[in-house]
Amino acid sequence: MLQKIKESAEFLQKKTNSQPKVGVILGTGLGGLVNEIDIKHSISYKDIPNFPLSTVEGHSGRLIFGNLGGKGVVAMQGRFHFYEGYPMDKVTFPVRVMKLLGIENL
Repeated sequence: MLQKIKESAEFLQKKTNSQPKVGVILGTGLGGLVNEIDIKHSISYKDIPNFPLSTVEGHSGRLIFGNLGGKGVVAMQGRFHFYEGYPMDKVTFPVRVMKLLGIENL
């Protein structure tokens, strides 16, 4: 599992050349926050190696890299739920990737 997490993080680092320190997990109630982010990169989950895909209607399934309030951020636009049938290692996969990207606050 660690190798898959590393592969995802390395792909994102090469694709974005970003070093965000803040991670945000957007859900149904926070989805509008993406409109406040100065977006530099928007990457579909399906394009990220090893990344799970969201099956919840209305979740865009994208990682958004940009700036919010003067801070570098990565925002998950769509998340994964245990009740969707994902095992816990997949539910936590994006947070683990964020950690390898250098996220200090979630």
